[in-house]
Amino acid sequence: MSFSFFKKRAVVPDLSFIGVDMHSHLLPGIDDGLKTVEETVNYVKELHALGYQKLICTPHILSSIHDNTPETIGAALEKARKALVEAEVPVTIEAAAEYMIDDEFERLLKSDSKLLTFGENYLLIEMSYLAEPFNLKEVLFELQMRGYRLILAHPERYRFMHSDFKLYEAFRDRGILFQLNVLSLSGYYGKDVKKICEKLIDANIIEFLGTDMHHQNHLNATKAFIATKEFLDLVGDVPFMNKSLL
Repeated sequence: MSFSFFKKRAVVPDLSFIGVDMHSHLLPGIDDGLKTVEETVNYVKELHALGYQKLICTPHILSSIHDNTPETIGAALEKARKALVEAEVPVTIEAAAEYMIDDEFERLLKSDSKLLTFGENYLLIEMSYLAEPFNLKEVLFELQMRGYRLILAHPERYRFMHSDFKLYEAFRDRGILFQLNVLSLSGYYGKDVKKICEKLIDANIIEFLGTDMHHQNHLNATKAFIATKEFLDLVGDVPFMNKSLL
């Protein structure tokens, strides 16, 4: 019997060793994630059944597309919390945001607006997949000067970095933490993304694992992948920091 059979064979899906999902789009109706509070309740139930004890929702804040604010996110969070209590789902749910580093974000910084964080002042950021923002270094410096602990969402998906691993090392030298997407490890976003995932894990420079959950395809693919031996082989020995957020 081939090695690939054993590698792909099913295991009992259990994410309790991760404990906390700190990147998702589960709040209803405010970005490109879930649309209704009923969906939110159903997805939270599914993720709880997989072993998560706490979910930190991170809606996009992206100018002219997802113009969220602490107020819109807070309102959606309260709606979700109320529905989860009524449904008797025993999961802690919180919210922060996933901030796109662009021109508008720089203006947001200059306005001294409140930024949404989680844990020990962690701020989840993302950028274009195709090219580094021209103002990136200045924005990162300003955020760190203000005391934010920066987490770069899904570093494996920034294709402009794939050909030069030193770009990842430059982020590390700046004290930026990395959050990997579960589905990136499965090849869901392409073989090149999966390859970078494995290289980042081998280099021991991944701190957090997130679902980046948006829709049914994500949920189905996540449930299927975490029920494989391959998933456990890839992440079983990684000292993720997710549980520090409990």
